[in-house]
Amino acid sequence: MTTTPAPGTLAWFEVATDDPDAAEKFYGSLFGWIFQAFGPAASGGMDYRNITASGADTPMGGIANTGGQMPNHGVFYILVDDVEATCANAEQLGGSVVAKFLEPAPGAPKFAYLRDPAGNRFGVFTPPAA
Repeated sequence: MTTTPAPGTLAWFEVATDDPDAAEKFYGSLFGWIFQAFGPAASGGMDYRNITASGADTPMGGIANTGGQMPNHGVFYILVDDVEATCANAEQLGGSVVAKFLEPAPGAPKFAYLRDPAGNRFGVFTPPAA
């Protein structure tokens, strides 16, 4: 049994909010989720908190502090083998690319935000190299 999601599967979600403390309190109380500062947040940088379900071994999502720079939202991410190729395929199929992040910070995944033909936003990502 593998613990790494297969390409094409729902593999992460994110709650983006201007009040991460309130989101943490809400989701923690509702579902028993556990939160931990991640990456730069752990050393005073961007406020990003990994979410782990009670009893789980690995995080399944995160809370991102928008700082009021974008609307609050939730988004799901699909794991893919190649972010750039997936963006090109999405456009050929009538979708659009909202933003691409192909050279992220060290240890962060390559990812992009896309819209399907109906306008629904979602993300795709490739995990960082081990």
